[in-house]
Amino acid sequence: MAKRIGLEVSLSAAEAVKMANVDCVAAYPITPQTHIVEHLSELVNNGELDAEFIPVESEHSAMSVCTGVAAVGARAFTCTSSQGLALMNEIVHIAASMRLPMVMILANRSMSAPISIWNDHTDVMSIRDCGWIQVFANNGQEVFDHVLFGYRVGESPQVMLPVMVHIDGFILTHVIEPVEFWEEEQVKEYLPDFEFPYALHPDRPVTMGGLGGPGIFSEVKVSQDEALIHSKGEILSAWKEMENIVGRSYHPIEPYRVEDAETIFITQGSFGETVSLVVDELRDEGQSVGLIMNRLWRPFPFEEFREATRGAKNLIVIDRAISYGGQGGPLAIELRSVLYKEKNQPTFANFICGLASRDVTIADFKNIYRRAMEKVKEGPREEDFEYYGVRGK
Repeated sequence: MAKRIGLEVSLSAAEAVKMANVDCVAAYPITPQTHIVEHLSELVNNGELDAEFIPVESEHSAMSVCTGVAAVGARAFTCTSSQGLALMNEIVHIAASMRLPMVMILANRSMSAPISIWNDHTDVMSIRDCGWIQVFANNGQEVFDHVLFGYRVGESPQVMLPVMVHIDGFILTHVIEPVEFWEEEQVKEYLPDFEFPYALHPDRPVTMGGLGGPGIFSEVKVSQDEALIHSKGEILSAWKEMENIVGRSYHPIEPYRVEDAETIFITQGSFGETVSLVVDELRDEGQSVGLIMNRLWRPFPFEEFREATRGAKNLIVIDRAISYGGQGGPLAIELRSVLYKEKNQPTFANFICGLASRDVTIADFKNIYRRAMEKVKEGPREEDFEYYGVRGK
């Protein structure tokens, strides 16, 4: 039987990295991801993980080290947050463009200024278009599973791309939750040894990241985009394999009570589990409400959203980041582009809330639902988004 342990989510994430038998961890401490790499340093120091732990001088260096490690065919891990991600941004794009598999946990945190160590999805959205496969985890078990998933997918010969696992800072990273650890045999069955077909080696010289002039640059970038889009098939296969091995099932979107719902909440990250309780309470009150939790951020699950929202009259999209100067939050803007050609397109109500971990309670989500229903009665407006709970608005 698999072992179920009550453990801080950051520590269980580090244990998953250990089970993946990584060759190198390169990281720089930044709140709220620090406990992950602290625990990994302990595991390496105690001889429980046979890997190089490189305490670099910056996040830019951390991603640079991981890029070099992956380029020679070794398994690399790092994690960061917020301003740390901003500092490593240059190399984040290079890792994807050079098709180098690795896994990074992004402990989601606000981008400064003003300085905030608390959670929202500002940092996620700053690298939306960096070319990495990106998934959201809603709880500790999902974090643990998706570390192993990240290596399984990214290292697949059909994919060869880096994978980013998004987990909400503090709300997940510093919370103790029950997590079912995999058995070693399950890991071996799920995750083969990493064999990078283009590894740098003195006996087989190759060029990586060389100059790409105007005559080839567009073709290279389109090829990169197609690789990310086509990775979806392997993503689905990896989730199915996980279900067969450990019994947990994951999907690009996770619908909850949507079959007959007239109004559907849409969330990303840990808000989803809170909103599921709201859906239950509203259902008890006779309201026709459901929920879709988006898991796969890139490549985006276009068809799954079209299918799941077909027949719904209203969508309530919850964003935890601002698209400055845009019409709503990033998730809502994405969904509008997905559904704009659909017949009988549902109404959109977009609420931006929870910035820097400001509490959004069950009562708040009920208020959001009521406000959305008021907006439906008011009819179409030029702006279909609002900042929830902001003083002075």
